[in-house]
Amino acid sequence: MKTIRYKSQGNDVEVLEELLKELGFNVDQANTYFDLATHEAVKDFQKHYHLVVDGIVGPKTWSKLFAVRDSSLNDYHEKLLKELDLVVFGEKHDLELPVVKAVNEVESRGEGFLRDGRPKILFEGHIFWRQLKKAGLDPKDYLNDYTKNVLYERWVKKHYDGNEKEYFRLEKAAGVSDLAEVHNAAFMSASWGSFQIMGFHYKSLGYTSVDHFVSSMYQKEAKHLDAFGRFLEVNNLIKPLKEKDWHRFARGYNGPGYLKNKYHEKLESAYQRYA
Repeated sequence: MKTIRYKSQGNDVEVLEELLKELGFNVDQANTYFDLATHEAVKDFQKHYHLVVDGIVGPKTWSKLFAVRDSSLNDYHEKLLKELDLVVFGEKHDLELPVVKAVNEVESRGEGFLRDGRPKILFEGHIFWRQLKKAGLDPKDYLNDYTKNVLYERWVKKHYDGNEKEYFRLEKAAGVSDLAEVHNAAFMSASWGSFQIMGFHYKSLGYTSVDHFVSSMYQKEAKHLDAFGRFLEVNNLIKPLKEKDWHRFARGYNGPGYLKNKYHEKLESAYQRYA
């Protein structure tokens, strides 16, 4: 691969942008022009992996890009849920394997990790507002034009960016202050992993800190499943699964909207297939 930089053109630029996107760095749609967004993404990559931060993609940066890509793909597959994980979960909670598979199919997001190996998250700015207040801080002290997409009093859908961009929102929230309380509030305000468990549940689920919970979410999908099991236990939702009372389980887990979204029907249908 040849050395390329800002304003370069050609197929090598498109390869670079595809690699950066795959690894979770923010670029515009992959094309053959090295634009400013790509320049900044390259510098972010170089800074993250302790290279010279110059925005120039020469032999060292190319080599690191491919090495990280190959490593992250291997790591990614190692993180995925296995049949044995479901069997162990079923034995631990005294649940039939078809029940476990049905719940995993319907209630999980399918994949708990981004391709760069980080757990999937969704950052909730209205929860961040509440967590700051619980920490004895006034959210309005941190509210400005820069933070308005990560800090707001009431839920609005428009601020979601999805996938790796949710990490930019999380990092922005955590960085509004050097206070540990703000850092913790930010990480408690994201939902994590395959089952999107909110960080603020960490204590009730038996984790020693929100950082302990988050580090667990980074490990593998089996840890996501374990957190899900803890959540079901704490909220008395194991029994309706044992009894295959899909209405009661869906109402308890999905809330009052479960009927409209037919979660009980989806669960029963999935169970019948696996059974």
